[in-house]
Amino acid sequence: MPEPAKSAPAPKKGSKKAVTKAQQKDSKKRKRSCKEGYSMYVYKVLKQVHPDTGISSKAMEVMNSFVNIFEAIAGEASRLAHCNKRSTIISREIQTAVRLLLPGELAKHTVSEGTKAVTKYTSSK
Repeated sequence: MPEPAKSAPAPKKGSKKAVTKAQQKDSKKRKRSCKEGYSMYVYKVLKQVHPDTGISSKAMEVMNSFVNIFEAIAGEASRLAHCNKRSTIISREIQTAVRLLLPGELAKHTVSEGTKAVTKYTSSK
């Protein structure tokens, strides 16, 4: 008659807690190192321009949002230029990207301010 299969020895009670603590440390480390954004680069540029000036965390969040919106507009303008078989992004692509990405009234104000800035720049040349 075959012998009954022996079950594996039960894990010790203390070992389960040790594993969860180690996993918690790893997850905390991953969260810190995985933080994406431009705050480090904004801070470095700030220190190059004004070495004695600091920036609050709220102001850094605003600057990070600015750069994120800039990146989205530039990416959309790049795709528009590619679709039109152009290798250069011009003000028209930027204007269309702003209209696509920003909501309603904000897009209208942004387009009018951008048009005003481009007109001022071309007249000063």
